[in-house]
Amino acid sequence: MVQFSTRSRVIIIGQAPGSRVHESGVPWNDRSGGRLRDWTGLSEHDFYNPAKVALVPMGFCYPGAGASGDLPPRRECAPLWHERILSNLKAKQLILLVGSYAQARYLPQARRQTMGEVVRHFAEHGPVYFPLPHPSWRSGIWMQRNPWFESDVLPALRAAVRKALSGGKTP
Repeated sequence: MVQFSTRSRVIIIGQAPGSRVHESGVPWNDRSGGRLRDWTGLSEHDFYNPAKVALVPMGFCYPGAGASGDLPPRRECAPLWHERILSNLKAKQLILLVGSYAQARYLPQARRQTMGEVVRHFAEHGPVYFPLPHPSWRSGIWMQRNPWFESDVLPALRAAVRKALSGGKTP
């Protein structure tokens, strides 16, 4: 459930594949993926083009179902694989940290903050990192409670993605 190329410019680090993605074998091939593509402004074609976008989960396999949804990503995956993968991505410009597991690993200072605080202050983690909530159905409720996400964060996210894909130049 991973996609990358040495030319990938945008890296999306998410959680772990859900059951639908596990069945299809295609990362982000579910409603969450559709919402993430909408947030980033990426077409499906660009999203699944490894020369543009790397898709690297925190857990590389479906962790199974828990009492209130999927279990957390397996803890051994990111320490074992992330450095190996990221060190090969020579063109990386932007790393989207999707969800609390990715943010806890790459923004350890954010562990003491709520998701809203981390995402609202996204600029503090740039220009390389851009934290986002997980785009599950629950994020719709979260977005209603945090209207600044759509008005402030999404335009900045789309601009950062465009800039990264153009090689750091303003398109």
